[in-house]
Amino acid sequence: MFTSAIITISDRASSGVYEDKTGPALVEMLNEAGYEVREVLLIPDEKDQIEAAFIRLAEEKIALILSAGGTGFSPRDVTPEATLAVCERMVPGIPEAMRAASLRITPRAMLSRAQAGIRGRSLIINLPGSPKGAKENLEAILPALAHGLEILQGKGE
Repeated sequence: MFTSAIITISDRASSGVYEDKTGPALVEMLNEAGYEVREVLLIPDEKDQIEAAFIRLAEEKIALILSAGGTGFSPRDVTPEATLAVCERMVPGIPEAMRAASLRITPRAMLSRAQAGIRGRSLIINLPGSPKGAKENLEAILPALAHGLEILQGKGE
């Protein structure tokens, strides 16, 4: 069982304008897949807060850190930049796989700026902010994650 954390990144949800439904949907998916969800956060689209959350969770040795939101074209969408700032090594195949799977559903998938990378022994992955998009993207990559996390955690070859 791998540890995990979910960060929903949304100005409106974090200020109470609407309820975050993406975080709970991801918790359910991870629990069903056998992951231990240690923390669920809801923060605004502020690069410094996103970076701080990624860094803290990686320092706490959370194996899988998922963010949801902030990957579009809005000037406030800074999740990919925060991810790039804190990761030591990037994992381009993960967002490529998510975009490829999503393109079968919507041509708008090509507009995603999602990133994935490694900090220490933690894997950080950006997902879309909508519950539907986040679930579809996670479904596309979830089968391969355990193998990568085993290697990253030093448990596999």
